[in-house]
Amino acid sequence: MIATIGSFGLFLGLVLSVYGAGVSCLAARRDRPDLLASARRTALVLVGLTVLAGALLIAALVTLDFSIRYVANNTSRGTALYYRVTALWGALEGSIILWALWLTSFTALVAWRYRARHRELMPTVLTVMFSVCAFFFLIMTVPASPFARAWPVPPDGRGLNVLLEDTYMFSHPPILYLGFVGFTVPYAFAIAALVSGRLTSEWAIITRRWTLLAWYFLSLGNILGAWWSYHVLGWGGYWAWDPVENAAIMPWILGTAFLHSVMIQERRGMLKVWNLALIILTFAMTLFGTFLTRSGVIASVHAFSQSSIGLYFLAFLGLVLVVSLSMLVWRSDRLRGHGELEAPVCRESAFLLNNVVLVGICFAVFLGTIFPLLAELVRGVKVSVGAPFFNQVSIPLMALLLFLMGAGPLMAWRRATLDHLRRILLRPLVVAALIGVALYPLAREYPSALLTFALCAFVLATVVEEFWKGARARQRALGEPFVQALGSLTRRNKRRYGGLVVHVGVALLVVGVAGSSGFSLEREITLKQGESMDIGRYRLVFRGLDATRESNHDRVWANISVLNQGKPVTELQPARKHFLRDNQPISRAVMRTTLREDLYVILTGADVDRGTSLHQATLKVLVRPLVLWMWIGSLVMTLGTVIAVWPDRRAAAAEAPAAAAEAAVA
Repeated sequence: MIATIGSFGLFLGLVLSVYGAGVSCLAARRDRPDLLASARRTALVLVGLTVLAGALLIAALVTLDFSIRYVANNTSRGTALYYRVTALWGALEGSIILWALWLTSFTALVAWRYRARHRELMPTVLTVMFSVCAFFFLIMTVPASPFARAWPVPPDGRGLNVLLEDTYMFSHPPILYLGFVGFTVPYAFAIAALVSGRLTSEWAIITRRWTLLAWYFLSLGNILGAWWSYHVLGWGGYWAWDPVENAAIMPWILGTAFLHSVMIQERRGMLKVWNLALIILTFAMTLFGTFLTRSGVIASVHAFSQSSIGLYFLAFLGLVLVVSLSMLVWRSDRLRGHGELEAPVCRESAFLLNNVVLVGICFAVFLGTIFPLLAELVRGVKVSVGAPFFNQVSIPLMALLLFLMGAGPLMAWRRATLDHLRRILLRPLVVAALIGVALYPLAREYPSALLTFALCAFVLATVVEEFWKGARARQRALGEPFVQALGSLTRRNKRRYGGLVVHVGVALLVVGVAGSSGFSLEREITLKQGESMDIGRYRLVFRGLDATRESNHDRVWANISVLNQGKPVTELQPARKHFLRDNQPISRAVMRTTLREDLYVILTGADVDRGTSLHQATLKVLVRPLVLWMWIGSLVMTLGTVIAVWPDRRAAAAEAPAAAAEAAVA
């Protein structure tokens, strides 16, 4: 019954998506508000159908309905209830349901948010979004049905991938998908602008918050993925330049470039073609990432198994690029900017250079990701492009980005004189130099890390000075207390000062990356019960092993006493799980985290000496300096994003009469 209802619901969703795209297109061509209203109602029905499909699959997973192939492949009688629910997006077919849920939700939100506004754009916007919905419903209906039957019905399932049995399974994939899907909204408005010929900055202004939210969720999804890798995979790192990690970071890079360059278009009317191309490529990269993950063409801990679904995504990606870029060429004669770059040194040039660097990084990551695929296709040999290539390319460019991140927002629009540059940059540069000198004795063997710390200090100093100058100016002009002046300053220009707070978060995150990459200690050793080892300031004493049996695995853990410079500080219990169904051991690392460093311990082997009761453990121990600042930086980025997207009551109040008047005319 569940399979029948679910399959019918998805087929109905495909039909309604095609209907929604069709009536939206007719509404655009014939100026029919009644058809547009029908499309809005269709969007709500699509959300309901997607929720129904997800709820039915969760019900099948929870009740262990092994007559459905997806349930049989991704859960078992020994799978805990929590992981049965998260198995909804633990494999190929279910993850498409989650993607479709976010996509239909965004479609409905856009349809009803702008039901009385932007009448020239909305029919095409909904045509695009319904078309994308139709593609995903087609995937769920034809090549990757989540409700396909299993025959014969097995007595038990294979169970969820053991690496996915983690609490962060509930947050990382849904948030990452929110970021991917969120870029559909600005893409749809960009295409609507091209179709309608309304090629001003209107579409970019409308989608400003949508784009920022998509960028933030993609940022948070990547950070949660890094945290998951750090504490689940048990290798001591958080980013390995894995192909699927690269697929998630590339749209983030292009989205970052777009968020900066679109400000130039709004302010000066420049870079119209560039911005349209950027948002088209950003959306295309979200599809490319989905293709990589679901096609089976790459080997990755993130990737799903081999599937014909990859051909569908590749064809759809090609269609999106051909149609979108053809329309861009078609409208190119009407996209010439009204402004021009008036001086080599100004805020526009800094943002433009920022864009060039970001696109360069994205191209390098793209090339390094697809090169092994091209080499195997053309020459028939397997090659790999590892972390050294990506680090060599990205580290120098990231250093330039850090400087631009600090200096760019402080430069004047149109033209910045040398005297102006000296006044705005002198103190931050002095702070950066002092930090570099202070850290030189500790970091002289790691010049790239030393330069990174100095540049992060430069960014922080520019932000502090900008807030200080603005608050002091209000304090002198209006007599407000400093704290009140600081709050008023931020409220009156949320986008600018929220962006500066995001820059602080990025700088702190980079501090964590530089510290953990440049100054780590690592040691692997086998200890008998009562023996100890030293690493850095720490001494670890192995006290013995304990074991237990869970529902679907055996678990053994080591009892470790940790001393810092001779003083007891904590007890750690790194564990190793042995899953019975597939004879696969998984290590679970444990950490002692401080602002200064992480002590990271992995149990890589455990046994009892034959003929004795003496326990023996093999431990991999790492000291990772400053890692906590990565996660602190992500929280600061969250604060900055909230400030930047927080609604302005004055703007909303001014917008309401215009919306009412537009509705009355309609």
